[in-house]
Amino acid sequence: MRALCCDGADSARLERGYPEPSPAAGEAVIRPSLAGICNTDLELANGYMGFSGVLGHEFVGIVESCGDSGLVGARVVGEINCPCGSCSLCLSGKGNHCPQRTVLGIMGRDGVFADIFTLPVGNLLVVPDKITDTQAVFTEPLAAAFEIINQVRIGPGDKVATLGDGKLGLLVGQVISLTGCDLVAVGRHPEKLEILAQRGITTALDRDMVSMRSSFDVVVDATGSAKGFALAVELARPCGTIVLKTTTANPAGLDSNRIVIDELTVIGSRCGPFDKALDALENRLVDVEPMVSEIFHFDYGVEAMKRASEGATLKVLMDFN
Repeated sequence: MRALCCDGADSARLERGYPEPSPAAGEAVIRPSLAGICNTDLELANGYMGFSGVLGHEFVGIVESCGDSGLVGARVVGEINCPCGSCSLCLSGKGNHCPQRTVLGIMGRDGVFADIFTLPVGNLLVVPDKITDTQAVFTEPLAAAFEIINQVRIGPGDKVATLGDGKLGLLVGQVISLTGCDLVAVGRHPEKLEILAQRGITTALDRDMVSMRSSFDVVVDATGSAKGFALAVELARPCGTIVLKTTTANPAGLDSNRIVIDELTVIGSRCGPFDKALDALENRLVDVEPMVSEIFHFDYGVEAMKRASEGATLKVLMDFN
């Protein structure tokens, strides 16, 4: 089968004779319809985590086979963490942190950039009919954005800054705006920030934020850059909270002085609730389609990865049909 792979080095390659996966007990075989490229895929291809195998974790697809006959033929998305189900973390409801987990296209498990792939049936959610494939493919990163408001209480009266106008940053801005807080979405590209401005969200360029030092109750770093954390520290008020969504292959050194002096709370934030993401898409609480920069046929997956790495690009999708 075709598969877009990396070997933990510095590039991705399209293989045409990659072995088809054999589903384990309780797993479904899924044929992707549409898949999205995110910064994590690009970082993995550059050596992040030393991942070797098939890339990709953002998808919408059709179940080809599984033990649950009611799911065969269903259009699904899927949560990416595959925990063991029996360790203390799993039993306490924290399976996303299971030390034995595999993660779709990220850690110990081949991803979705292939003709077929496998996931546990318990990870799958059926996509409502009102949601298009183009919208559904954003479910995973949108769920990651919703995780922030699972972790941090944000509401009217709170001053919040979201940093980053890339794919995740634009989703984070839209989700945080649903809380009714006093929000400023910060980025470097006016044309990208315009997507949020069109939804009534206040935006600002990062170079204009000098006067806002120590002003925000909550700052979310979704820049995808190792430098984003430093700006977050500058903007957070004393005793404020910083939420980190950024992972990079080459993280910057951490200056902890301000964190200690200002008694800042720093929260790492990763995967989130798929059900809330699907509900938001179904009820048009967020708008993802303006974020699609280009769609490539999967045969041109290497070119799609290169396009996704270009600075002016937002979401690049791959079509498997």
